[in-house]
Amino acid sequence: MKKINDYYLLSFILIGALLLACKPSEKKVLIAENKGNIWKVDFLDDFTTFNDDNWQDQRIWVNNETHCYVPDGEYGTREVSTGTLKLKVINTGKKSPCDNFDKHGNQHPETQYVAGRIVSKNKKEFVKGKWTASLKLGSNGAPSMFPAWWILGAQNNESPVQEDDENICWPLTGSGEIDIFEHHGDHQKNHFTAGAIRSLGECDKGDWMSIRKGFDVTLNEYHEYSVEWEASDLVYRVDGKEIYRNIGEGDKYPEKMFAILNFAKITDAPMKGEWVMEVDWVKHEFRN
Repeated sequence: MKKINDYYLLSFILIGALLLACKPSEKKVLIAENKGNIWKVDFLDDFTTFNDDNWQDQRIWVNNETHCYVPDGEYGTREVSTGTLKLKVINTGKKSPCDNFDKHGNQHPETQYVAGRIVSKNKKEFVKGKWTASLKLGSNGAPSMFPAWWILGAQNNESPVQEDDENICWPLTGSGEIDIFEHHGDHQKNHFTAGAIRSLGECDKGDWMSIRKGFDVTLNEYHEYSVEWEASDLVYRVDGKEIYRNIGEGDKYPEKMFAILNFAKITDAPMKGEWVMEVDWVKHEFRN
């Protein structure tokens, strides 16, 4: 099992060293400045098993995806082994009916591709704070490949609708979207994008691109991808290092949000075998 990095331990060591070097009066100031600035974990899943208290499968047709999301890890699309979660897109070699529907009631056509998608909806939902996942891809840069790690407002009206207040259309407040990691295989190998989706104030009207940015990283190695609320900003980090921020966008997401991990296939480009996204752990933190 891989270890969560030593970033936080190092922070405590540095603060302790500063305190030792300070005069008594300066120590009080330093302590006051750091009070309320410590992250505490309120959710951590290290995938020793698939925990139904944390996650559920989401079977939905969105973004004109060409695969069918299947339940319970059918075809091996979602499995937990050797301490990690594996989500896959698999070519079954034969077209079969798909029972995924979009929000308008349209059924997905027959397809030979199946995939895994899990959500923490109505299981683990949090207001602001910081979301982080440690993940890697088995391969990348293939046409149609679209793995993602992201969060969505808990009042989203897409399936499964399980609570009375799940009636808000994407991407209005209550159903806002923040993408922490998306790899568009059609565009570039070892490259991902991150950023919020700006609501245009109408149902199904969102600005996908103006506050999104792309970054290079070795995708077949584990990295920690996170987003955190810092005052009014959304701050994106890889392995604890800031790579980007959406200035002033954080206040536009006051709602509880849930996590989504999925591997999608988004065009008709042919594929062989399977694609894999491997997730070591997911956590949420809040400032104490």
